[in-house]
Amino acid sequence: MATPTAVHPEDVREVHRRFVTGVTLVTVDDGGTPRGLAVNAFSSISLEPPLVMVCVQRTSSTYPALLRSEHFAVNILAADQVGVAGVFASKAPDKFASIDWSRGPNGAPLIGGCCAAIEVRNRERLQASTHTVFIGRVVHAQHSDAPPLIYRSGAFFDPARLTPLHP
Repeated sequence: MATPTAVHPEDVREVHRRFVTGVTLVTVDDGGTPRGLAVNAFSSISLEPPLVMVCVQRTSSTYPALLRSEHFAVNILAADQVGVAGVFASKAPDKFASIDWSRGPNGAPLIGGCCAAIEVRNRERLQASTHTVFIGRVVHAQHSDAPPLIYRSGAFFDPARLTPLHP
């Protein structure tokens, strides 16, 4: 059996930077205080039942609240919400002070103006090295026609300015 060769972490980072993703904010109610962080590791798992997953680094200040929460929200930012993305990518002590938000039907903070948002019942927490994979069942969903904010290689993009390609 061949011994695997080591992959340089910077090479892996550069591969990840090539991946285009939407910009999501994971938000949670922490005993009446809203908490949240920007997360690009978000994915649908299934529609029947409706399951999603997010990966969160254990050093995040939001991590303890998310770990003990019954519900959390995934907010998909709209193209005009670059400023909101900046707030949530920061270490600001109160990320909700300057943005529009409300509580969803299950108490998780929903960010106003997003192109889509879901509330999720926290079902499973899987430890994966420096991160935890949170798997949850979607219990509330809402969306608008606003285009999503797109992220790639450290930059934000508006999909309205991109040219669609057809096979």
